[in-house]
Amino acid sequence: MIAMARPLLGAEEERLVLEVLRSGQLAAGPKVARLEAAFARCCGVPYAVMTSSGTAALQAAAAALGLRPGDKVFTTPFTFAATTNALLAVGAVPVFVDIDPLTLNLDPGALERACREHPDAVAVLVVHLYGLPAAMPEIASVARRHGLLVLEDCAQAHGAAIGERRVGSFGDAGAFSFYATKNMTTGEGGAVVTADRELAGRVRAFIDHGQRERYRHETLGYNLRMGELQAALGLAQLARLGEMNARRRENAAYYDRHIDNPHVEKPVAPPGYRHVYHQYTLRVEDREGFRRQLAQRGVSSAVHYPALVPEQPYFRRLGLPVLGGPWPVAAAAARRVVSIPVHPGLTPEERETVAAAVNAYRPRAGG
Repeated sequence: MIAMARPLLGAEEERLVLEVLRSGQLAAGPKVARLEAAFARCCGVPYAVMTSSGTAALQAAAAALGLRPGDKVFTTPFTFAATTNALLAVGAVPVFVDIDPLTLNLDPGALERACREHPDAVAVLVVHLYGLPAAMPEIASVARRHGLLVLEDCAQAHGAAIGERRVGSFGDAGAFSFYATKNMTTGEGGAVVTADRELAGRVRAFIDHGQRERYRHETLGYNLRMGELQAALGLAQLARLGEMNARRRENAAYYDRHIDNPHVEKPVAPPGYRHVYHQYTLRVEDREGFRRQLAQRGVSSAVHYPALVPEQPYFRRLGLPVLGGPWPVAAAAARRVVSIPVHPGLTPEERETVAAAVNAYRPRAGG
């Protein structure tokens, strides 16, 4: 079976991890500091703070931005639950805004309408879904008009850009994940990036028990730090990020050229947008039939995401308010999206097999 994900780990990762093990320095130390400096340069911002996960990065950024209980924050309903959970963790109230039918990212026009309906909102949390940047120039313009803070969820978009500007550099802060299947990995891990020195300091305190000086706890904080072993992996992976993203883009370009099944809708990036294809996500009507036919030909697939966040059981069980909506575009996407392998470890033969399997798909009668 052709796998959906296959992390590329090699000799440099092994060398740097062994270096850490032999040093005896396992908690955050010089390799974390090196990774922070290198990742900040990669994103085109002055500051990066490494965290224990992408979710930790989102929560730390939300807290550092000063989001408080009851604050309304606009965000997308079509994302992984961690995006919304970071808001709930600081007591903020998500206001869900529909997505653009082409990009599946937050729709700037819908955001503008939501701002008029909720003039007391204080921020917008944008997701760069599947590796495609959201419409940040337009979203930032709406945010400026309405006095909104901007937090970018870049968990799937390492190295993605609009023109020469990288995601994570458009808002007040950006949060990344380095989970095992991401475009670069530390196994588990994350980062907050920002151009604001004071905000970076607040993030650093939040992930270290509220300390700016040892045993001087200025704010509420937690242990959400990255360790040296994770940073060692990250340094090796970051050095290869450009190469690995190039392979993803080559695989995606192959699919763009060779998939021609009229029953399948391929992803599209607007001109000037650098998509880094964390996922190559198709849209089909008979999704389960499509997946069965791919599996019969030895091709894995995955659905990200089959249900909208505000429709998740915990919203009902906890009695959480569901603001915003309706979300017809997001609901349609949740019914139709399905991703195929695009990772940098694909061989040319595997890539051909995937494209052939997609082209061979035929919907069931009446589907």
